[in-house]
Amino acid sequence: MSGALVSPDLFTLCKVLVGGILRILSDGVLAATPVGSPVEGLRGLGYFLVEDWLVTLLAWVVAITIMVTWAAAIQLLTIMWMERKFYARLQDRYGIMVSIWSLPFWPFSWWAKRRNKPTHRGLGYLQNVADGVKLIQKENITPASADRAMFHTAPVMIASSTILIFAALPFSEGFVIANVPLSLLFILATFSIAPLGILIAGWASNNKYSLIGGMRAAAQLMAYEIPLLLAIVAVLIYSGTLNVIDIVQRQEVPLAASGPLSYIPSWNIFSIPQFIGFAVFFVAIMAEMERIPFDIPEAEAELVEGWTTEYTGMRFGLVFGFKWLRALAGSALVVILYFGGWSGPVFTTLTPYVGGTAIPIPIIPHEVWFLLKVYFVFLIFVWISWSVPRVRIDQILNIGWKKLIPLSLLAIIVAAVFAAFGPYLGGIR
Repeated sequence: MSGALVSPDLFTLCKVLVGGILRILSDGVLAATPVGSPVEGLRGLGYFLVEDWLVTLLAWVVAITIMVTWAAAIQLLTIMWMERKFYARLQDRYGIMVSIWSLPFWPFSWWAKRRNKPTHRGLGYLQNVADGVKLIQKENITPASADRAMFHTAPVMIASSTILIFAALPFSEGFVIANVPLSLLFILATFSIAPLGILIAGWASNNKYSLIGGMRAAAQLMAYEIPLLLAIVAVLIYSGTLNVIDIVQRQEVPLAASGPLSYIPSWNIFSIPQFIGFAVFFVAIMAEMERIPFDIPEAEAELVEGWTTEYTGMRFGLVFGFKWLRALAGSALVVILYFGGWSGPVFTTLTPYVGGTAIPIPIIPHEVWFLLKVYFVFLIFVWISWSVPRVRIDQILNIGWKKLIPLSLLAIIVAAVFAAFGPYLGGIR
């Protein structure tokens, strides 16, 4: 298996870097203020900079900033760009085209003129940035009859709970803020906070379309959270842990002890009971993300924009953009639980010497393997969303209560049988 670039974990790496920088600053202060000098009192600052609590606090701040920037900025813009370009190809059109050549200042404008490159012929990555700037300039309107406190609280609840997911969601065994024993339970708990914010937003808007959308969201998400959690129980029977990193490590062993299956990794998707659970989890997580065909809470055909009808400006951009971030988290959960997480083959490893110590650097590290799998799963979500028509609310509830729950219970039973009698079946999971 390949290795991770962030090792041993993000916090420890940040603490080493922050501690080293503060140590250099402390030594500089102490060297500039010798004992007996007129500014000797500043020596206390030098000792203060290397206090363990200060280094730990700053390390946590830096680690959280890195993860939020990575997930809520870089990856959010990336998957938004991927979806907009991909469904444009599905509809046989160009899609977004605003590129770096559209920037009106040097050197981009100079280079565009030099190459005679039209500003509308680019990859379109900056289109999302331009849309964000446009939304920031729009007026935030609060309806006169709305519950102002709850109306303003709902977007914050949705955004903060979504970002909180990435506190325990790893991009590799080292690229994670908090590796806690019950990280999977923490991720699922934070995932379930946003539906409450959606219900509050629909009710506080004092708009019949918003209220209907919020009630639809509550009914839909309640119907699909139960089979989603039951499908995960089948994974727990195999892994025996609620730690997402341990779940990935359980999938790195061969599928069988001998024979041709010993060359296939033991990803949960390759086992019969987990494949049933995967089908349930995949459908349920699409409903949790409110993607077509499960976007009935927004249903612009009959509800204008559903629970987001009264939100304008960047408040609308916040709740709309963080739906993509929840899609990123949902795709990452699918990869972690069923596709082996960040595990992947190693082709070659560089071993540069830094300070006389060999540091192995894999050509394709864990973080890259993980993102490739996440992007692949996300594109499948997009493909389904732009190929399947929306279903009615009664059909959505029937699928959740009458189809997915029995299938998830079947996955649990079959997983328990395979776990109990696996040794008698040749070790095959």
